[in-house]
Amino acid sequence: MGDVRISRTTLVRGGLAALSGLLSGYAALAVAELVSAAVRPEAGPVTAVGGAAVDRTPAPVKDWAIRTFGENDKLVLQLGIVATLGALALALGVLALRHRRAGSAGVLVFGAVGAAAAVSRPDATGPADGLPSLAGAVAGAIVLYVLIGMLDRPRPRAAEGRGSGWDRRGFLIAATAAGVAATGAGALGRTLGSRRGRSAVASRAAVRLPRPASPAAPIPPGARLRVPGISAFTTPSDTFYRVDTALVVPRVDAGAWRMRIHGKGVRRPLTLTFQDLLSRELIERDITLTCVSNEVGGPYVGNARWIGVPLADLLREAGVRPPSRGGPADQLVARSVDGMTLGTPVEDVMDGRDAMLAVGMNGEPLTFVHGFPVRMLVPGLYGYVSACKWIEDIELTTFDDYDPYWVKRKWAQKAPVKTQSRIDTPKPFARPKAGTVMVAGVAWAQHRGIERVEVRVDDGPWRPADLADQDTVDTWRQWSFPWKATPGGHTLTVRATDRTGTVQTGKRTHTAPDGASGRHSVVVTVD
Repeated sequence: MGDVRISRTTLVRGGLAALSGLLSGYAALAVAELVSAAVRPEAGPVTAVGGAAVDRTPAPVKDWAIRTFGENDKLVLQLGIVATLGALALALGVLALRHRRAGSAGVLVFGAVGAAAAVSRPDATGPADGLPSLAGAVAGAIVLYVLIGMLDRPRPRAAEGRGSGWDRRGFLIAATAAGVAATGAGALGRTLGSRRGRSAVASRAAVRLPRPASPAAPIPPGARLRVPGISAFTTPSDTFYRVDTALVVPRVDAGAWRMRIHGKGVRRPLTLTFQDLLSRELIERDITLTCVSNEVGGPYVGNARWIGVPLADLLREAGVRPPSRGGPADQLVARSVDGMTLGTPVEDVMDGRDAMLAVGMNGEPLTFVHGFPVRMLVPGLYGYVSACKWIEDIELTTFDDYDPYWVKRKWAQKAPVKTQSRIDTPKPFARPKAGTVMVAGVAWAQHRGIERVEVRVDDGPWRPADLADQDTVDTWRQWSFPWKATPGGHTLTVRATDRTGTVQTGKRTHTAPDGASGRHSVVVTVD
């Protein structure tokens, strides 16, 4: 019985030691959140470590995460980091039961890792970014040291006249106090953090977009097909795809926002405020954007009505000439407030297409997730080389002199959107009834336009689909095909031809290094 009692006591103390480690980790994150509210939210350890992990993740793994988790990929990453930290905290608690100082030192080591990640981020503002992780680690180490001390402190047992066991009451009081204090610190940090973003929210609410000097042409009535299941011609802002590396969406106060245009070939550097942009002649255009991570038939493409300042006009005002006219810079590097860099061919920006610094989307100021207060977009190019959100700097340079974020990770320097099409309805593995089934979807080849869409059933001939009216060459085009469906299993395939005569290739490639290619197919069973 004595051996059993000893093993149970050891088991209980081990469990409470693990709990002590978990509480120390909780306290560390809570204090770090409180301190990051005073420094800046992006300096928090989970965000900093997560950002560092994203920066060091190979492109194929990133693509897998986007395919698997979609727009929840950042949440999954953050939950994974918290779960990993929790497991390590449990292990440090058990270690501290035997080596009290070593366990607490382990907490400090993880704090140092978080601090190093924070100060090494591209958007780091200085050594202060390391303070949240360091302060949290010190708090966590103290909590662990104190709680483990409670497990080692003997408690007198008067009936037996000797010290025995450990101070259960003292441990429970200390553990409860640590939990309550950590919860309070975290709540205060979240409150203070939300206050920091209120000025940005207020600045967006105060924006009144001017009437554009060059409004978008009315969308042709025939551009919108009334086919159930087809993608809407204009994608609502709240369902427009989001793909970026920001674990914390930047909330920028429009009143404090500034953007610089400088670099090679810039004779008159510009510094612009948000009001400067609103006071200029604005253009409004319907433009389809596509992410390079979009697989064949994927969801990372959308069409919206954008309003903004023509980017070519700003560059000409700064004295920039495209390479075709003797300009020394062939690359425009856009920098975001979160440190992201995107490289765009200067020639494409200045060749007459509607490249812009956008301030509005679908009749409203940009949302925070889509780049408020200002983002860049260039029709015809994948987003990673053209669609910088939360932009704050434009530098003119050359492709030889500088590799932006994604090019350093082996993506192509230049990335025109490939001709693509997608079947929206019927969905894969649908079971339509025999008879006429409407097959429909969208096709896009931004800045070239769609000339023809064809559908093939099984291994049959390619048959022309009915095209909706083309809005502009920069928007996608809806299509439909009335299929006389017969019972059994069938494969439906679509292909598009753009206005240059290029037919969508059937050769499948991955998204890296310059966008996926291939033809979209769905398998259905007709009842």
